[in-house]
Amino acid sequence: MNATFQAAAPVFALISACLLAGCTTPDTPARPGDVFDPFENTNRSIHAFNVGVDKVFFRPASKGYVTIVPDPMVTSFSEFADNLSEPGNMINAILQGNPKRAGTALARFLLNSTIGFAGLADPATEFGIGEDHTDFGETLHIWGTPEGAYVELPFFGPSNQRDATGLVVDFFTNPIGYARSQRVANTTFGAEVVQRMGDRGRYSDVVDSILYESADSYAQARLIYLQNRRFQLAGDEGPTYSDPYEELYADPYEDIYAE
Repeated sequence: MNATFQAAAPVFALISACLLAGCTTPDTPARPGDVFDPFENTNRSIHAFNVGVDKVFFRPASKGYVTIVPDPMVTSFSEFADNLSEPGNMINAILQGNPKRAGTALARFLLNSTIGFAGLADPATEFGIGEDHTDFGETLHIWGTPEGAYVELPFFGPSNQRDATGLVVDFFTNPIGYARSQRVANTTFGAEVVQRMGDRGRYSDVVDSILYESADSYAQARLIYLQNRRFQLAGDEGPTYSDPYEELYADPYEDIYAE
């Protein structure tokens, strides 16, 4: 384990334990489609911080990135980041008891890491092995863990207690993070940042409409996140609600915030 992981492990382990403990509290929504936000005052403060960071730093940097960098290169960098997440997808699929899904992740990683020029291209999709992203938040969902309260995380944005726990665990369960080379770990982090910049820049109008044109951007972001995430996790069981924002927001917003 490299020095970054060693230093961060105790902090992230403590956060993970606290968040997961919160998921098991009996204070859950009365109905599956309800919004459960007992930390709203704190969440709104964090949301204001995130909007400030976006306005001053992330938004202009992302717009500049997609303006200067040719679109095919933005796509390649995004595919490179996606490829680095495939080992984590495989681990989560195993934990979910889904060997087929694990095999898909492994096959995609091997193909894209070799003939896909280290993941800068996506030949796996051309061969009919499509992307099937998962995370530890979904693993917890399959294990029966309730979503818990809505939370907004600094820099990461909308989440809930279950997915916030999953975010922490995913940080440690991706085998690439344990590479001996510090350069590999830094590349993984850099690829994630570049991918998020690409998404923010490409879907700038949609994100701007949520953050800067809504009467209540916090409530808007909360609603869209919760509905999209619940729809995503419903899977073959089908949607449990009617999503009035699906046509306008579902795909681009999910790319940015649903992790």
